[in-house]
This record gives sequence, C-alpha cells and structure tokens, in this order.
Amino acid sequence: MEYFFETHKILVEASSDLINRELYYEIDWSHRLIGIKGFRGVGKSTFLLSYIKKNFGNSRHCLYVNLNDFYFAKRRVFSFADEFYKRGGKVLVLDQIHKYEEWSKELRQCYEELPELKIVFTSSPVLRIIEGNEDLKDIARIYHLEGLSFREFLNFKTGQQFSKLTFNDIISHHSEIAPNIINKVRPLAFFPEYLKSGYYPYFIKNPEFYSETLLRHVNLALEIDVTYLNQIELKYHPKLRKLLQLIGGQMPFSPNVSKISSEIDTSRATVLNYLGYLKNARLINLLFSNAENGHLQKPDLVYLHNTNLLHIVAPDNINNRNLRTTFFCNQVGYQHRVTSSHDYDFKVNGTYNFVIGGKYTQTEGENNFAAADMIEIGEGNVIPLYLFGFLY
Repeated sequence: MEYFFETHKILVEASSDLINRELYYEIDWSHRLIGIKGFRGVGKSTFLLSYIKKNFGNSRHCLYVNLNDFYFAKRRVFSFADEFYKRGGKVLVLDQIHKYEEWSKELRQCYEELPELKIVFTSSPVLRIIEGNEDLKDIARIYHLEGLSFREFLNFKTGQQFSKLTFNDIISHHSEIAPNIINKVRPLAFFPEYLKSGYYPYFIKNPEFYSETLLRHVNLALEIDVTYLNQIELKYHPKLRKLLQLIGGQMPFSPNVSKISSEIDTSRATVLNYLGYLKNARLINLLFSNAENGHLQKPDLVYLHNTNLLHIVAPDNINNRNLRTTFFCNQVGYQHRVTSSHDYDFKVNGTYNFVIGGKYTQTEGENNFAAADMIEIGEGNVIPLYLFGFLY
C-alpha cells in the first residue's frame, strides 16, 4: 500500500493542469461510482490527476492507482479497496479498469460493502460498462472525455478563458457573440492547426511527433480495444484496418454493405458489427436519417470521428469539404443529435437544417442555417463554422 501512496504523491505533484477541460464541471463528483471513458491518449489520466490535485493535494484520503500494475495480477481490487478504506481512504481512483479481468463484479462488491468509499475509474471507450452489464447498470454514472474542443484548444494556445456556448446561443446570438471573440483573438488563424493536430493533447509535449503518436494509438485501439474487448480474433485485425481506410478514403462515405463485405471478405452482418465497434472506439461517426437506429441497421453516412484522424487515415482525401463537415459533425455531435438529411448536410436535434461550406455559403428558410468557414462574423442564418467549436 505504501508503494502506491508514494507513486500517487509523485504523479500528483508532477501533474500540471495545462488545459482546463469542460468535463470537469459537468461531472457529479458526489456520486459514489463514476466511470470516465475515452480514446487512448485523450488525457484521462491527466484529467484525474488534476482532479485529485485540485481537491485533495497530498491527502491520504484519496489514492490514484493504475491497474496496469502487475501487482493486480495477484491482488483483488476489492481486497485492495477494503484495505485502503480501513486506513481512512475516501476516494479511490482506478485508472484503466479494463486491464483487470473481474472489474465489474469487483466494483459492485466495493459499492455494496464499502458504503463510504467513492470510486472513480477510467476505461477504453469500447468497454460496455452499463449496456447489458447487470453488475453496474443501476449504480454507475458514465462520462466521456472527448478530445479538445476548438474552444479548449484556442484557450490553451492564446491564454484566453472563453466560456462554452450553448447551441441556442450560437444560432440565436452568433452575430453578437463573434465580435467579442474577434476583439481578443483571430480564431481562424488557429483553425487549420486545430483541424490537423489539435484534437488530442499530444501536441503539448511532443508536437513534432503528433502524427506518429496518433497513428500508434489508432493501431493500438484496433489491435487491443476493438479486438480484445469485443472478443474478436486478432487475425481479423487487417479487415478492421481496411474498413477504416475505406471510410476515410471515400468520405463522406455512404456505405454499400454488400460491396464492403466483398472488399474485406466478410459477411454483411459482420460489416455492420465492425462499423458499430469502430463507432464505440471513437474512430468513426455513424449518421442515420433519424434518431431511431438499431443494431445491424445500415447508416446513411459515415465520417471519421474527427479531422485529425483524416490526416493519418486518408491524407489523400483531405479537402475543405471533408474537413468542414467532419469538424461540424464531431463538435456538434458530442452533445447534440446529428442526423443525415436528404436536402441538407445535417439535421441537428431533429429540427435545424445545416449546410456546411465556405464563406459564400448561403441558405434560406426558417430553421435552415449555413455554417460557413473563413468568415469571422456571420449575419442572419449564416454562422461562422468555428463557433460550433465552442459548444464544450
């Protein structure tokens, strides 16, 4: 136990809150069992160490533990938590819960038998924590740590403290909001960098290796998170890689499932399952014509999850159109329902139609909007595209 307290102390003291993540303010930290899911390298560990530093400092009431430690090959999580609890522990932070085999049963036992102990844990985005999990579905609160919003990236780069905006703020008051931003920074000067290498926080320490780091994490997500956690044999990994490249290379991708199944040599049902796995891994976004989409239903459109992925998965398919639509789908889709539309690029929350384009993009009609790139301030129903990066 002392070894972990010493490690905890070193990690917390060395941590630095370089980027103020909006999720921190959205989590109900009073809940007894909190799960935080996120893509590899998105900053889950840093996020938790920052939470500990802000709220506990070096207090022994809180303990951070990485379950990747070989110690937990022989020690049960419940036994460890019980000992910590009896030593006066109040908050146990378990990083990488998916590395521990009996994670859900152990967490349930901790919840039931250690009533004064709070547990915060992290996992791969693929892990099914609540869905179909009888152990935790009624007791755990799950949150997703996404990559950086354009607002978070801009705040880090400029030292500003821009607050997040609501969707209604943007569509109703964008012409008053934008000048307040322009008076402090020129957001379009930072926009291309964000689209290429600003979504994941890798750029903070090793910007020159950003692409290599992201490529490594994508491959690890495919090799370990998607295959291992979905119990897919590793020999099928090349099919997942090929499917991801097909999507990126033909984006915006309107899948012909029969053709894809032939190209990657697998069944139609398997293709649809693979699309679901890639979505859960935060590698792609699936768009349907309405919110009611079920298992094994073909999506209307498929986009890579964010613009940074486009630069490493399909650099030959990078163009303004793909970058703009992927950005909008990613930033708006995190907290709002984005669906496909026959006459427009996207429909948001079942009501608002959007076309995405350059500075001359226009549209008419009630509830119809244009998200236009390369404009700093919009007018009427023409809204600067970058503003949708201020939603979180």
